[in-house]
Formats: sequence, structure tokens, C-alpha cells
Amino acid sequence: MRKQIVAANWKMNGTLEQANSLLDAFAAAPLTVNENKIAVFAVPAPYLMLAKEKLSGNPYLQAAAQNCYSKKSGAYTGEISVEILRSIGISYVVLGHSERREYFAESNAFLAEKVNIALAYNITPIFCCGEPLAIREAETQNAYVATQLEESLFHLSAEEVAKIVIAYEPIWAIGTGKTASSAQAQEMHASIREVLAAKYGAAVAAGISILYGGSVKASNAVEIFGQPDVDGGLVGGASLIVDEFIQIINA
Repeated sequence: MRKQIVAANWKMNGTLEQANSLLDAFAAAPLTVNENKIAVFAVPAPYLMLAKEKLSGNPYLQAAAQNCYSKKSGAYTGEISVEILRSIGISYVVLGHSERREYFAESNAFLAEKVNIALAYNITPIFCCGEPLAIREAETQNAYVATQLEESLFHLSAEEVAKIVIAYEPIWAIGTGKTASSAQAQEMHASIREVLAAKYGAAVAAGISILYGGSVKASNAVEIFGQPDVDGGLVGGASLIVDEFIQIINA
């Protein structure tokens, strides 16, 4: 049975005071989490230790990094390595978010390197994929996302790929208030699972959690998460609103 995961992506938001307040609220909230339903908080790097501490009372609430570099260590000023993340007990890292791809020109090949080193340090990548509006309008989104998967993940063994969480994020629905319909989300998630099955077999594909990321809100979470191939969400702005995100987790 694959895990259901709701991952908060705080992006570059929040002061220390705000982070303290948010984490305290989530740690104390009545959340329906267990060994198969977990919540992950991808906080800005300076707050990783804080998040670890604040969430330590519940094993089903995990802190995550928003990014890592492709090298173990070295003269890469400003970057954060998986060696550093592992040393402070971080077990999840978001890789390939559309903003990293767009603003920092991260290629599929570069992301393959990041995936490799994360797995080498036993850190679970939450690997993001998804199409911009022009691709969606051209109705070539399935092939576009398949290429992202093939070029960043298909060098992995079946055992390795089974350790990855995938997050599908229609770029046209991030921060725009637009959301893919539940049918559109399901269609793409099913397509992703078919691509994985063609490479690794149906059993492996069936075990991989695929999250939806794109303006998830409390008002649409139940419907989106209810789709058979949607295993949770990667949530941006709504994860900074305590009551809203609690409802999303409990969905």
C-alpha cells in the first residue's frame, strides 16, 4: 500500500517568529496522520533544525529540505549538500520544482545527479515534474512529463526508483489560483504511472506515491485526493495558513 503524503512547500517565506508560530500550531493540531499518511514540511534551510525539533513529537510529521546540490561537499558557496542534510536528520528533499527549473535553469540531467546523491544518502527525493501552459494548450503534456521522468529517473534501478516520491505540478496552476480539475489531475497521474510501469513493471509503478501540486486548497483537497492515482499533494501558499493546511492534511 503506497503512502499518502501531504507536503508543505513554504518556499522563501516566513520570518523566524512566523516559522516558530506555524510549526507550534501544526505540532499541536489534531492531524489524521499515521504510518501510511504523513505530512512533510519543506521549510527554508535556516529553519530545518527548528522544524526537526518542533515536529519531533510526532514521527508522522517530517521536515524536508527544499533543495540540495549535486555534490557531497566542496567549494560551492551558498549551496546545501545531502551530507549536511543527513547529518541533521533530514530524510526528504524536494527536487526539480518548477521554480528551480525556471529561475535557476536546472536541467533534467542535472536533476538526475541530484536524485543520485540524495538516494546515496538515504534521503527521499520528492521529484517534481509538470508542464507549462503552452505545452498544455498544445495537448502534448503527457509526452513532456514523460521526458522529464525518463531523463531524470530512468537510469535508476527498480529498487531505487521505488524509493522516490513524484509530485506532478501543472506549472500553469502554481500560484495562479487556477487548478487542474480532478479529472485532469487523475489523467496525468495515471499517465505518469503508465510511463513508470512500462519501464519498471506494474508492481513497482503501483507502489510509488504521486502527489498533485497546483493551488491545492481545503475546498478542493478532498476531491483531488480522492482520485485513484493521486496520493496527496505538494502545497504552496495554503501551507502557510494553519487552519487551511490542517484541513488539507486531514483530507
